[in-house]
Amino acid sequence: MKRSSHITANVSPDSLSVSVLFLLRFYITLVGCFALAKVIFIAYNSACDTTFTFADAVMAILHGLPLDMATAGYFAAPLWLGLLVGLWWRTKARHILFKGYCVIIALLIAACLVADTGLYEFWGIKLDGTVFTYLESPEGAMNSVSTAYIVGAGLAYVAYTLILYFALSHVMPREWGKNVRLKAKGEGVKCPLKRTKTFFKKSLTFLKFQNGFFEKGKGLFLRPLIMLLLGGLLFLGIRGGVGKSTANVGMVYHSDNLFMNHSAVNPVFSIVASLFKTKDFAEQYDYFDEAERARLFSQMEYHTSGNPIDTLLHTSRPNVLLILMEGCSGVFVHAIDSTARPDITPRLNQLATEGVLFTQCYANSFRTDRGTVCTLSGYPAFPDVSVMKVPSKCERLPSIAQALAGEGYSTEFVYGGDINFTNTNGYLRATGYERTLGDKDFPAVVRRTHNWGVTDHIVLDTLYQRILRYPADRPWHTACLTLSSHEPWKVPYDRIPEDEVLNAMAYLDHAIGQFIDRLRQTSVWENTLVILIPDHGAHYPQGISDASPTKSHIPVIWTGGAVRQARRIETLCNQTDLAATLLGQLGIDHSAFTFSRDVLADTYVRPSAIHVWSEGIYYMDETGISALSLVSQKKSILHEAPTPSVDRQQAAHAYLQTAYDDLGGL
Repeated sequence: MKRSSHITANVSPDSLSVSVLFLLRFYITLVGCFALAKVIFIAYNSACDTTFTFADAVMAILHGLPLDMATAGYFAAPLWLGLLVGLWWRTKARHILFKGYCVIIALLIAACLVADTGLYEFWGIKLDGTVFTYLESPEGAMNSVSTAYIVGAGLAYVAYTLILYFALSHVMPREWGKNVRLKAKGEGVKCPLKRTKTFFKKSLTFLKFQNGFFEKGKGLFLRPLIMLLLGGLLFLGIRGGVGKSTANVGMVYHSDNLFMNHSAVNPVFSIVASLFKTKDFAEQYDYFDEAERARLFSQMEYHTSGNPIDTLLHTSRPNVLLILMEGCSGVFVHAIDSTARPDITPRLNQLATEGVLFTQCYANSFRTDRGTVCTLSGYPAFPDVSVMKVPSKCERLPSIAQALAGEGYSTEFVYGGDINFTNTNGYLRATGYERTLGDKDFPAVVRRTHNWGVTDHIVLDTLYQRILRYPADRPWHTACLTLSSHEPWKVPYDRIPEDEVLNAMAYLDHAIGQFIDRLRQTSVWENTLVILIPDHGAHYPQGISDASPTKSHIPVIWTGGAVRQARRIETLCNQTDLAATLLGQLGIDHSAFTFSRDVLADTYVRPSAIHVWSEGIYYMDETGISALSLVSQKKSILHEAPTPSVDRQQAAHAYLQTAYDDLGGL
């Protein structure tokens, strides 16, 4: 028989090994391109931080890998889908389709990388969805830069695009572009095969069988199964792992140096992720013209200055420990709600009588991510946006941590859960916390002691041990967020077995009580202020309305050796007022906190509280409460007591409009 002039391939162009290797090469090449782009970003913007070292650059690249992998996963997903479909339906034009895909993504990725690198020196933030607002008037943007700059950016874009295209198109299986001649039935497939020199192909030689175990016979069903498994791994990379948080910008924040954090962020991920969050906030809830809005808001007396008329502390520079108690509404604390059972939180009741108790404080929001921002930044909550999830806004917020750091305090945040959830870590790092601890900073054996992470008594024990190691020559501020008093209410405690919610709150109370008892025995206690405040209220009892102030009524307790004497503050106020009130007591400027009021200052002349949820807002002052719907036109007023008030309705609308205007301007 005459020997064929064609070379018989060991593996056909449609084999599993070719598909797997192709996808891997594409994915790894893209991740490598993103890493290289970080090097260029750092080098180009080195003037933004002259202290940045080679080691810092390495750390930025390593910490940025999760977002690079997630972004590469998004771009690899269409290829994976095409390969999966190709198990049953194949096209000879696949090499043309792939090269076309490479052109599209090279153009898109290059645009993001060049814009991010070039604009950072002007903006000081990572590229996000706000860039599209400038496309509406590109002439104005062009007028702010020189012709040489525009030409340089254009050349960089062309270079980036070509490099990306050739790098990505090179990973295409060589067999795809060859003429493939089928043999007679049973002879398999012949095609020219050039040996690849990459270690990726060598590492998967076990997939290559002469007659294709995965190509026919009993092994045929394994091909789609393995491709589905590969898709599952790709999904995990896109999601950012198996934890509760999905991939977000904050997960790569690893330093108190903002430039290091920005260097680690993948700009393609940043801009795509922000597109789902970016709105023209200033255009939302426009109830009044600007002059009327300003007039109404000024009547609400949101002053950022004033002189304290009362002093709660015996020192102006205490250590400040702030414990955010998950969902610990006033309905669980008898000290502020006489209808609450005294046996639910006896230790909080005790601390309330020994320290300073704010009896008429109301949470601004209904979720942890929003309530955390309200507390730590004194910033409003919004019905349809979580500021914490918008990195470009977080970086412009004031915060207790920043204000105290400016006075020489060290700062730290401790949480037993996934600290990347809802971009928490990104927010904390951007607003002044030098160190942040999450579940992965705890021993592996305790990370699943609660459905949300490390259970409270273990977290508070760790917090206690860390406090003992803080340097004595520098004041410190530490914030801690608890998590056990949250669904599914499973706690290592069984004092109120008939009600799992009450039992979870009792466990939180017990853990805090034990922690305070231990801290009280240390030398640290005398110069420490401990602030206990919930992140939000609780949906308890079942069926309670969001419009009910009972749901958002929260206990705020100041205790610790720094407290001068026991007090009850009966003044109506909001959770957001903590920042200005605390800083006012310490004699620290709080003018940046435009939505936070010092309730102990002589300028606090119109006490009020505001609460928002996804469908409504209520405004409460000394005349009563007005709860308004934000979604229903037919029933815009949900509840008013004791009588209707146009002034309260207008105050609620003016506040909301002002808050959105401010958010849009950040």
